[in-house]
Amino acid sequence: MKKVSNGLWGLVLVLLGVALGINALGIADINFFFPGWWTLFIIVPCLIGLIGNDDKGADAIGLVIGVCLLLACQNMISFRMLWKLLPPAILVMIGLSIMFKDLWAGKVKKEMKKLQGKSGEKEYWATFSGQKLNFAGQKFTGCRLEAVFGGIKCDLRDAILEEDVFVKASGIFGGVTIYAPKDVNVQVISTSLFGGVSNEYSDRALDETKKTLYIDTTNIFGGVEIK
Repeated sequence: MKKVSNGLWGLVLVLLGVALGINALGIADINFFFPGWWTLFIIVPCLIGLIGNDDKGADAIGLVIGVCLLLACQNMISFRMLWKLLPPAILVMIGLSIMFKDLWAGKVKKEMKKLQGKSGEKEYWATFSGQKLNFAGQKFTGCRLEAVFGGIKCDLRDAILEEDVFVKASGIFGGVTIYAPKDVNVQVISTSLFGGVSNEYSDRALDETKKTLYIDTTNIFGGVEIK
């Protein structure tokens, strides 16, 4: 998914460069400052996140807000009507995202609850700082990772997993990067507000013969990356 996001951001920059070149050569006069141009700073990141992120709820809400603001700036709808309709629309979208998330993640949540007690005693924080964790050669039974205005890198590539394990990871105005072992399943559920999860294991089929790394993430203006 990260490759998809990088490719889309690259395409955006290429198109912007081409447009600037066309203006510079006098081939055409592309107006970048049309009414509501600033809404693109909301629409474009949310659209790319909707395609590239596993957790799409916050990106979908942000995209709706951005599009509605653009329509209002273009006088297609009035700002008065926008402020009336936007709050209930956001509530409906949040409700739907919670409902569908609970439907597909029900089994995963049950497994996570079984494992939470085993990982609760190990907590690692990064507040206005950074922290690097390496569990190479160690028996790993799970942990809690909290990044608040900071970053945590947790390397599990050479850790010893004798059973399924649970990790709770939170990025609040910060980020968490988890390097997972190559020979495990990775199952992720997330709750995000203007943040998201990048999971390189999302397209891999589950193998019942392997141990599973369960990751529950909370992202508020931050994110969790699983490599």
